[in-house]
Amino acid sequence: MTQTPFIITLDGPAGVGKTTLARCLAQRLGLAYLDTGAMFRCLALKLGSGAEKLPEAELRLQCARWIFRLNGSGEKTVLTCNDIPVGNEIRTEEVAMLASRIATVPLIRDMLREAQQSMGRCSSLVTEGRDMGTVVFPEARCKFFLDASPEVRALRRQRDLEKRGEKADLATLAALIRQRDHQDRNRAIAPLRPADDAHLVDTSSLEIEEVLAHLLEHVRHCGGPLPR
Repeated sequence: MTQTPFIITLDGPAGVGKTTLARCLAQRLGLAYLDTGAMFRCLALKLGSGAEKLPEAELRLQCARWIFRLNGSGEKTVLTCNDIPVGNEIRTEEVAMLASRIATVPLIRDMLREAQQSMGRCSSLVTEGRDMGTVVFPEARCKFFLDASPEVRALRRQRDLEKRGEKADLATLAALIRQRDHQDRNRAIAPLRPADDAHLVDTSSLEIEEVLAHLLEHVRHCGGPLPR
């Protein structure tokens, strides 16, 4: 009998460390890693500014042109769009805001949710986003909701940008994060919130390894795979 895939969800606001933690968790557990935020960002970049205002029929045709797939596991997991790996071109603040806007469109959310659920039916995975535990994988056996103050998240984002040789004003980053938080928490469709059965983790005063150890312990209590 085929074993049911074990799904681990990590939800939370922008800049809380979901991407890094989900990648590390997937690597330690030998599972595929699904970055759903990357799917929204990639699609937002493909569709361009103003996509959220397009007529539904045209938007459906545009979205249908882009097919997402997931290959590999752990650090070797690769998300592709039309068989081309999704890269750092999506990791800008401008693309993040475009993604937040198209995330308010029910059609786009429905189409990406179907793609994500299809991936989850094929294999066990660690997935992160805004509504993984509430909407996309409500039956997931292990759910987390990560949070941190806007100031801490802005500082982390600034450090990430500096590592890539980019300069960013801390106050501007904090303002952008608050703006995105407001959009995500107050949108009519799938607003950002913890699932009723999610395990809440405040990462404000914790290092990545400390949070990862906490997550791994909870996965074990949920009957998940053991670390490698």
